Amino acid sequence: MGKVAVVTDSVACLPKELVDKYLIRIVPISLIINGNVYRDGVDITPTEVYQLLTTTKNTPTTSSPSPGDFIKAYRELSKSVDGIVCITICSDISMMFNSATKAKQIAQEEMPKLAINVVDSRTAGGAQGFVALSAARTAALGKDLAEVTRVAENMISQVSMIAVLDTLYYLARAGRIPKIAAWAGSMLKINPILTFSHEGIGLLERARTKPRAVNRLLEIMEEKTEGKPVHVNIMHANVTDEAIALKQRIEAQFKCSELYITDFAPTMGVQAGPGTLALAFYSEEGENVG
Repeated sequence: MGKVAVVTDSVACLPKELVDKYLIRIVPISLIINGNVYRDGVDITPTEVYQLLTTTKNTPTTSSPSPGDFIKAYRELSKSVDGIVCITICSDISMMFNSATKAKQIAQEEMPKLAINVVDSRTAGGAQGFVALSAARTAALGKDLAEVTRVAENMISQVSMIAVLDTLYYLARAGRIPKIAAWAGSMLKINPILTFSHEGIGLLERARTKPRAVNRLLEIMEEKTEGKPVHVNIMHANVTDEAIALKQRIEAQFKCSELYITDFAPTMGVQAGPGTLALAFYSEEGENVG
């Protein structure tokens, strides 16, 4: 396994094959739906979550992993590694970073020979996943804790995530925006485009139709990557066909070093809603290709 392991949470939207290949430890977030508690990716699948969203009258909620959840991961990994880099969702929108840090403090007393660095990704979803993946790939090369941490921290400023929502209804239901704004958005067929990056998380633009919004996602990615080879994660909330169609457009328009489709993390999807499409991406340094 090497001397350094990488831990992240289930918001990271990483493909299972990469999680398995690089032995990334995923700490699941819990979803509370109709009074039942489900661990994301363990007790319930994303498809099941999005199906429940359309039928339940109660607004689902989420619960961040406790320090105990992280200390359990640290304890198990301590049997085979000397160091751990734990990468969490942005601390502005979750208590995950605090939980992971408290767990580190406990681990320092319990396992003094185990070194742990906790990194706030300053983002979420597939962008957070790319931060974790960069760390895991570096660890797989046998690099030490300092180098693995440095690579992860450098990736934070390189990666972006943008998403288009199918509706404002679920954000309103979760109390994230006034209900009147959701009503107006629905009537005007406005599809909000959100951004998640180290510079901030929030509304980027509005589009009158989803096809226009998707076109705008591609324009934004093209502007940011400047013709360089790209690494892309297409995330979707129960709209596989739309994700496949978007993948085909990206393959035709960009030179992709890495391109895959994953489920949009249900712990974000319960607020964003079914139909959400998102892109996490970063470009490689070097010669332009287009």
